Order: sequence, then C-alpha cells, then structure tokens
Amino acid sequence: MDGAIGITFNKKGQLLLVKRRDIPIWVMPGGRIEPNETPQKAAIRESFEESGYKVKIIRKIAEYRDTKHTRVNHIFECKITGGLPTIGPESKEVVCFDLDKLPEPRSPAIDLWLSDLNLRKSAIIKKDLEATSVKDIVKTYYQYPVVVFRYLLVKIGIRINT
Repeated sequence: MDGAIGITFNKKGQLLLVKRRDIPIWVMPGGRIEPNETPQKAAIRESFEESGYKVKIIRKIAEYRDTKHTRVNHIFECKITGGLPTIGPESKEVVCFDLDKLPEPRSPAIDLWLSDLNLRKSAIIKKDLEATSVKDIVKTYYQYPVVVFRYLLVKIGIRINT
C-alpha cells in the first residue's frame, strides 16, 4: 500500500518528529493510505494519530517510488494548526526539533526529504528509490545495533512496543 508522510513544522520553524515504539528511531509522522482515502487525508490523519497535532497541508513536495515493492510515498509540507503532543500505541515521544539539532538515531529518509523540501520546486519531485540494502543495514548495525535488531524483528512480523 502507498504511504503519506508530513514534513511538519511548528510556528517556530522546528521540525516535528516522533520516536517509534517498535523500532526506537525518530521519524516524521506518516503511514499507509487507507482504502478510499486520499494521500492528503492520510497525511493529516497519520500526523494526528502519531503526534496528537492537527496539521494543515501547505504543498505536496514529492512522490518516492520504492522500486522493490512498487509502493509510492507521498510527501507533504505541513504546519501545526492545533492539538497537543500526545504519545500513543505507535509513538513513545513527540518532539519538535531545531533543524540544526535533529536527534539520532533517525530515519535516513529525513535528510533526503528535507533536501528535496529545500529545493522549493513548483513541480512535484518524482523519484525511484532503491530499497534498503543489506550493506546499509550492516553499516547501520554498527552504529545502532538495537535499532537494526528491532527493525529486522518487525520485518518478520514481531513487534516489541516499549
């Protein structure tokens, strides 16, 4: 299934990130698009479910196609319009960070998405992305062994929510 992700900022220009429960890594709010749901509605819904914040979409930034699974992730620039930071079944922390002080470990996709956001193109960026390679996983394992171990568990259907 396709996904929708929000690159979301608060009034101070800080980036909203959530720390996942199943894989202890910082990510942007987002998730799968439900049947009969638009990518825009999914980004708004997922942002609220994972962070407790209501968001407004400013513009669509990009579509990234996963060449291995033929999924498309729709990436939107958003701003917080209300709500309060709220943890839930998927997120154990909800924090807005200054762009020069982003936390680790974080999803490597964040840097790519922020880079494309900063291009400020009027057209939607469309890219094909290769799936994470075994080499990338091994390299990351040495930096964040717990994260990689939990990621691999999720891939085989075992979720540990802490």
